[in-house]
Amino acid sequence: MILITGASSGLGAALAKQYVSDNENVIITGRDPSKLCKVSKGLSAKIEALSVDLADAEQVSTMFDSIPRPDMVVHCAGSGYFGPLELQNPNQIRNLIDNNLLTTIHLLQELVQRYRDKPTQVVIIMSTAAQTAKAGESTYCAVKWGVKGLVESVRLELKGEKMKLIGVYPGGMATEFWQTSGKQLDTSSFMSAEEAAKMIKNALQSTSNGYISDIVVNRM
Repeated sequence: MILITGASSGLGAALAKQYVSDNENVIITGRDPSKLCKVSKGLSAKIEALSVDLADAEQVSTMFDSIPRPDMVVHCAGSGYFGPLELQNPNQIRNLIDNNLLTTIHLLQELVQRYRDKPTQVVIIMSTAAQTAKAGESTYCAVKWGVKGLVESVRLELKGEKMKLIGVYPGGMATEFWQTSGKQLDTSSFMSAEEAAKMIKNALQSTSNGYISDIVVNRM
């Protein structure tokens, strides 16, 4: 079974559709039940949708109590917020931290507690903003760098274990992400979510003695 978070739109939804088309059993999560229903509608019976707020540790724990052990987890949940630091709203900054960093902490904590000794791939979707500082994106870069630090540190804690962490750093995609981020820009040259999903899915290969630990997906 493959668990995909943040799958009510964008990259998460695109990945869900591609894995279902491969006849995989897929569980998708998000906070908006109506959006999740739209994603799963018309797909096979192999997809299940769960409304979960990953910023709530209790909800994360309850979710894992209710589902079978996943073979792969793809964590796409997150949000963006941009602008000069001095103009940013403190409440929006808190939401940014909760939606990106806190969700990943809660998810990884549950996964490691339950499955560190199981052959589970945990894929954390970040951003190229976790690799390069960008003006006007200070708090967004801060939370993505925080997620990267978390992933790399937990990866060291899991050394020798069967669970593997994979960091994915996609460049700009033409998705709904920008509509809620406060940043206006032309996305006509950006990757579609479907293009990025196809590249990421193809790169997520492993063997008995090796795996790809980090994936960067740059736009042209």
